[in-house]
Amino acid sequence: MTSCYSDSRLETAKSMKPSKPIPILTYHQIEKAPPRGTPMRSLYVSPRAFQIQMWILKVLGYRGLSMTELSPYLSGERSGKVVGITFDDGYLNNLIHAAPILKKFEFTSTCYVVTDLMGTTNSWDAGIGVPSASLMNLEELMQWKRLGQEIGSHTLTHRNLMQMNQASAEDEIVRSKGDLERKLGESIHQFCYPYGDYDSSHAALVQQAGYLGATTTKRGRVNSGLGLGGRVPLNFFELPRIPIVRSTSWLQFLLKVVTPYEDHHA
Repeated sequence: MTSCYSDSRLETAKSMKPSKPIPILTYHQIEKAPPRGTPMRSLYVSPRAFQIQMWILKVLGYRGLSMTELSPYLSGERSGKVVGITFDDGYLNNLIHAAPILKKFEFTSTCYVVTDLMGTTNSWDAGIGVPSASLMNLEELMQWKRLGQEIGSHTLTHRNLMQMNQASAEDEIVRSKGDLERKLGESIHQFCYPYGDYDSSHAALVQQAGYLGATTTKRGRVNSGLGLGGRVPLNFFELPRIPIVRSTSWLQFLLKVVTPYEDHHA
């Protein structure tokens, strides 16, 4: 399969002058954090904190967008005060707590789903002591979609692509897209690498599968039409993001979004 991005679109991006950097925010669970000492406790953001963060964006004049809606801004085809909002793994608490807040502020977002584990739990974390948390089932994902939110792929099983052979990695990338499309009745355009682990061959597989873009755990904002810091043409299949965690204060959130605070981690 060929990429959904045309050569002309890439050339347009290359010719664009860097504009105001665009942040893409990373969330996991929108839920009250478990007790201190619990592994991965940082990946919980309380519903109250999430609402404050979305309010800050609204007050500052930002539009929160899904990754597909954000794409023309990333490529430089459109300009505006925008921020990408993403959720990894497909937790039910995203639907319960985050979706109403997003609707209140008229924001959209992308939730990356582990296709074969829909309706189960985050079993990939069980071995390290992370509490079990419910993942959205098909009907709940349809509800997420009806609320105007986007669904992307986070592979079939949340396995680390770097610990697999090429054929297995391709199956995780390609089949998760097809399975989601059949179940949801819509095209799946966005992908996210589990654990942020991948190499250039995986990015090529994602592109060949027909996705429009893929997000990573590389930190930093994105310049319109350009990559980190505006130094090289933007690779839509290795997009950096900004982690928002339990300890992110409102001031840190502000710094992460509107200043080079996160760019220094690139």
